[in-house]
Amino acid sequence: MSEIKPVTWLEDPAHFQKASRREFLYVGLVGGLGLSLGNFFQLRAAQPAALAEALVPKADSLIHIFLPGGAAHQETWDPKPYAPIEYRGPLGTVDTAVPGVKFSQYLQKTARVADKITVVRSMTHGEAAHERGTHNMFTGYRPSPALQYPSMGSVVSHELGSRNSLPPYVCIPQVPNEFAASGYLSTAHGPFSLGSDPADKNFNVRDLNMAKSVNPERFERRRGILSSVDDHFRTLEKSDALTAMDSFYQSAYSLVSSQAAREAFNLGAEPEAIRAEYGQHTAGQRMLMARRLVESGVRFVSLTYGGWDMHSGIGKGIEKNLPDFDQAYAALITDLDRRGMLERTLVMVTSEFGRTPKINKDAGRDHWPRVFSVAFAGGGFKRGLIYGSSDATGAEPDQDPLTVENMAATVFHQLGIQPDKKLMAPGNRPVDIVRSGQVVSDLLA
Repeated sequence: MSEIKPVTWLEDPAHFQKASRREFLYVGLVGGLGLSLGNFFQLRAAQPAALAEALVPKADSLIHIFLPGGAAHQETWDPKPYAPIEYRGPLGTVDTAVPGVKFSQYLQKTARVADKITVVRSMTHGEAAHERGTHNMFTGYRPSPALQYPSMGSVVSHELGSRNSLPPYVCIPQVPNEFAASGYLSTAHGPFSLGSDPADKNFNVRDLNMAKSVNPERFERRRGILSSVDDHFRTLEKSDALTAMDSFYQSAYSLVSSQAAREAFNLGAEPEAIRAEYGQHTAGQRMLMARRLVESGVRFVSLTYGGWDMHSGIGKGIEKNLPDFDQAYAALITDLDRRGMLERTLVMVTSEFGRTPKINKDAGRDHWPRVFSVAFAGGGFKRGLIYGSSDATGAEPDQDPLTVENMAATVFHQLGIQPDKKLMAPGNRPVDIVRSGQVVSDLLA
């Protein structure tokens, strides 16, 4: 029988080793509960977390809205209405609630809540490949062949732990890429994936309910059997690995058995008027689910929307993607604000990079990481702020460039996590949560 390394959560060693005979027993038991083993291990939200440094958090939770493919800043947050047509692009603009500030013509609803958000027009890094740019925006680190860095969501899970029997880190609808995972941290801090899209007619969170054939009595009986098996092997093997694995199962049992926890995922409980306000489409229902989850206690929600890699036909591509985003995002900010949640909920909109300043021969724009735009709202960020700027053609930062490291440091700081705290990577190597990042106080209220 292959050996399993002992695990101590505060040390967060590497992942569990090859499956043992005991784990195959677990497979059968988990199946009897109506759960698939793959995502059953993603329900582990209640294990002890390392204590964060003594920072006073301004935000209790974070919603990360990621626009995969590289959203053009010129066609969204940073239009160039006075540039030549080959730089300006095919779209018009709309005035916003902030005097003198314009957004893309398809951000009309967002323009009305511009006084509640911060737009950064000077985001910058040096990675023009999708994978590397995505790594930057999910981890706060440039990619390294020597170490797989954890996502920001996994760091939040590690440092802050769970609330209300809910996973601390949830992805909507599923884990979008390998950089959204736990990296060198334990897989215990990986995301819980919904598995299906909240916009689907038959939306149902996988692994959340017991199988129809399993009643509560049978559920508790199987839980008792699992405990007996654990006790037996713990005696035989004298290994504390089982103690660590117990936290996986306790988290899973808490989620499956808690009506309040399961209700957090019940999008059908939302009034139809609210669902219509967000929009009965992918962007709307994903963002509404995100609000519902943070309201219930999830600390970090990551969601993706659209496809923004527009090397050709950027006018039509933006017309297809941006109006639904506009409706959903404006509704999310408005809804959080009227519920009194915006001050304690940080909403972050990012993409892996921007697009080239000049329209190409196919009426599109290519990859461009030198300058692009991101947006923040709530969580102690200023309201109605345009931070930094790009130059006249959207090619370079003109004022106050924002690096990935400084962005990540500022976000962690608002969540009450010390950015320069060291976590332990394999080989007992200390690694900064953010390396060389500075909190940008000008972004903060």
